[in-house]
Amino acid sequence: MDAPGNIAWGVTATALVLLMTPGVAFFYGGLVKAKSVVSMMMMSFGALGLVSVLWILYGFNMSAVESTWAFAGNPFSDFALSGLATGESANVDLIGVAFGATFAIITVALISGAIADRAKFGSWMIFAGLFATLVYFPVAAWVWGGGWVYNLGETMFGAESGVAVIDYAGGTAVHINAGAAALALALVLGKRIGFQKGILKPHNVPLTLLGAALLWFGWFGFNAGAEWWAEDMGGVGLIALNTLGATAASVIGWITIEKIKDGKPTSVGAASGAVAGLVAITPACANLTPGWALLLGVLTGAVCALAIELKFKLGFDDSLDVVGIHLVGGLIGTIYLGFFAIDTGLFLGGGPEQLIVQVIAAVGVLIYSFVVAFVLGFVIEKTMGFRIKNEDELAGVDTVVHGEEGYLLEERV
Repeated sequence: MDAPGNIAWGVTATALVLLMTPGVAFFYGGLVKAKSVVSMMMMSFGALGLVSVLWILYGFNMSAVESTWAFAGNPFSDFALSGLATGESANVDLIGVAFGATFAIITVALISGAIADRAKFGSWMIFAGLFATLVYFPVAAWVWGGGWVYNLGETMFGAESGVAVIDYAGGTAVHINAGAAALALALVLGKRIGFQKGILKPHNVPLTLLGAALLWFGWFGFNAGAEWWAEDMGGVGLIALNTLGATAASVIGWITIEKIKDGKPTSVGAASGAVAGLVAITPACANLTPGWALLLGVLTGAVCALAIELKFKLGFDDSLDVVGIHLVGGLIGTIYLGFFAIDTGLFLGGGPEQLIVQVIAAVGVLIYSFVVAFVLGFVIEKTMGFRIKNEDELAGVDTVVHGEEGYLLEERV
């Protein structure tokens, strides 16, 4: 991992994943009303600033544990990483810290799409800091840092089974985590004024397509980035191809359902399908052959295109379909591995063990994230207030909260 090529890819991948958070800002920003685009994008940039600082101060310390059932690492074990920065392997270690930070940032930023048009920025920032500390940092330890998810296969079936939860790049830690929290906040903040199907249209479709393009571009670092730790980077080819293929197939799946259901395939649907495919392939990118990755993509695109309608039937206002895309897509990608993972999937030579551990990990993270996010959101709403006033929502979040407008269409004298 300390070869110049590996180090170069580590830095490049970190930059690619960091770019994904502005990509989320553009994707979400285009989907909201013109008078709340600044607010929407600021929640992503706010998360980028705050979570980066917290990760360096203590989050990285919390992201690895010494025993299977530990909640998280000691946040003060190397506060602000002064020890790590002066160690013999600091050059490599600090790239790993930066790479890990980008995952923490985007997980928090994704949640904001569920509360578009109606959230106070200060309250969002408090939630973001608390959620990162109490949920993302510990969950990262569970999944990748030696915690209970990491060791679930050995705990249940013994070390000789060779079974382990597969979550290469964040199906549970990022997407199920963010999607469950998004559902919790949507319930806490309630519905937007005038919430009903068809009434709230994207204000800038090209902005959304730009965001989706940046996400797809950055996702090659998201999925293939961790290969910089491997001496020969032997899995990067399969990961890169699956990231392309599953995403492309998901676009086809989504717009096909749109055509059947509504009569027209839309560009927003294509962009949403791409994101859904990226979500689903995230945990599975290194453990599916390309054909099964294509099937995962088309299946995810179709199911998520249907899943986004649930909010109207169930009566919760997930503004930008974080639940329908990230929670549902993350669940599909994680559980799909139980059937089709190379060598261990139920249909590819394995037994039910892989499916069992995938489901337990997914459900465990989902429940924990939802409960903690709901409690945090509820407490913030009942104390300082999380949702803006109705009259401010009608006037526009941007001018009320930030004193800015996304578009100045005429000069004011």
